Amino acid sequence: MNIKHYLTSATLFFLAAMNLSAKSEHKTVNDIPYRDSAGESAYALERCLLDVHYPVGGKGCPTVVWFHGGGLTGGNKFIPEELKDCGYVVVAVNYRLLPKVEIDTCIDDAAAAVAWTIRNVQKYGGAPDMIYVAGHSAGGYLTAMIGLDKRRLAKYGIDANSIAGLFSFSGHAICHFNYREAKGMKPYQPLIDETAPIYYVRPDAPLFVIVSGDREMELYGRYEENAYFWRMMKLAGHEETYLYELQGYNHGDMAAPAFHILKAFVAKRKKGSE
Repeated sequence: MNIKHYLTSATLFFLAAMNLSAKSEHKTVNDIPYRDSAGESAYALERCLLDVHYPVGGKGCPTVVWFHGGGLTGGNKFIPEELKDCGYVVVAVNYRLLPKVEIDTCIDDAAAAVAWTIRNVQKYGGAPDMIYVAGHSAGGYLTAMIGLDKRRLAKYGIDANSIAGLFSFSGHAICHFNYREAKGMKPYQPLIDETAPIYYVRPDAPLFVIVSGDREMELYGRYEENAYFWRMMKLAGHEETYLYELQGYNHGDMAAPAFHILKAFVAKRKKGSE
């Protein structure tokens, strides 16, 4: 089976037209805490913040929670240009970073931010049943972890299956390379334990869309580990797992065109719910 998928020019034209028709006034609220400040460390108060970009007067809008990349050791929240002013609520999240915290804290911050979004998105015109979680690189890894390991969101009283869809842009399927490095391992030494998204393969997960750059241009076999992830999800009985390879794009450049795939899925789901 050919597991590559490609967006046609007609699809891209449709998406462009959809975005133009969705233009309206948007506002952004910055640096909203998503954790209770009581008892939190100064570092948590500094990093556990999010921005919300939303259409003024919107109602029932799709929402995208966006996790930035940076190897779990760097990076900052931002509203992706591809998601601005197109009728979405966009929640951009900061989370605590290695080595100041353990990897479980990074994952827990991501789960707390999604739980905050589910509970608060209606204030910004978002629909609680149309919340999508996405991220690039480290952000894609966090997306897969909180969407597949149900314990992460259950801690906050949220069923991970209430997420409308997961979009991992060149995220790890195996243990994150910086986690492996801390164990003295090399980037080419694979490891799968309870910090690996693929450890939590299950048939009842939300829509799961994996996007990779060109396999010859990606980091450390990122395409191949995600192809294996795709296969295991399929064998487990998960029918809505999709894998896209963006030929000609490296690890850093692949995020921009990957947003077209996200928008196509969101538009299809929104149309189907109307």
